[in-house]
Parts: sequence; structure tokens; C-alpha cells
Amino acid sequence: MADHIKIRPAEGTWVVRAGGAVLGESDRALELTEGDYPAVIYFPREDIAMEFLDPSDKTSTCPYKGQASYFSIVTKSTTLKDAVWTYESPKEGVEAIADHLAFYATEQVAIERV
Repeated sequence: MADHIKIRPAEGTWVVRAGGAVLGESDRALELTEGDYPAVIYFPREDIAMEFLDPSDKTSTCPYKGQASYFSIVTKSTTLKDAVWTYESPKEGVEAIADHLAFYATEQVAIERV
């Protein structure tokens, strides 16, 4: 793993909401910090209501974490395109984030410790 990436259990219980719905809640989330970037909370996939997510064709590559694939969040009123990402087969050293989902925090998506 790159020395500038740290993964640890996220303290407490975390919730993600979009479009007035709770998409997931977890006391097993992970916190990933990468250099000077803000920490990112990764939720175990089994703690997320996957029926709100549609797979996207988008992919991106991080030199440290590997190839990310994306999901869009489907709410009652809108679709939030490519709002969620995951590393299905992360690189060596960051395997802990496999089977986890991260969400872009926006005006429509809230990620909070409860």
C-alpha cells in the first residue's frame, strides 16, 4: 500500500441518505485517508440498500487503489449519476475496501456519523 493511504475502522455508526431515503447504515464502515484529501467513508455493500443503485458504465483508475466502477443513485425524483464508487479488486495493500461502497457527498447525498 502507498504510505500516504491509511484504512481503519470508522468509529461509531454511519448513515448515508439521498432523496429523503436512508440508503444504508453501518457500524462496520471503514475510513480511508489519502494524503491531504478529506477522509472517505466506505460502507460494506451488505449494509447498503442496493435496490437504490444502478450500475454505471463509468470506470476510473487510481494508481494506488486500482480500477473503480460506479453506480448511480435512483431516488423518487431524480437519478444521481455516478454518485457511488467501488473497487471490486483493489490493489495489494488496500484489499480492505473490496466489497465496500463510497458515496460522493453533495447537496443531495449526506454521509453522517450518527
